[in-house]
Amino acid sequence: MLPTTILIDDRPRCVVRPNDTKDLNRFLRNGKAFLLADQPEGKVTHRAATEAEQRSWREAFALHKAWGGEDEGFFGVPLQGPAQISSD
Repeated sequence: MLPTTILIDDRPRCVVRPNDTKDLNRFLRNGKAFLLADQPEGKVTHRAATEAEQRSWREAFALHKAWGGEDEGFFGVPLQGPAQISSD
């Protein structure tokens, strides 16, 4: 799958690249505590990542690989806020 943005109440929370829909659903189920840490009553949804969000994912993936990490060992990256995902 392509990088996918996980949203909490329509605000980007993280960008992940699951292998398939089953992986995505497992992450949404198992990662609920992480995803909803700041908004326990929030609504979790997902959509295709924007170019800026994909860039954040690719940069984090490149860093992971630079230290010798395996492709399969990298899943995603949190998005900290609008400054990190600017569209420049």
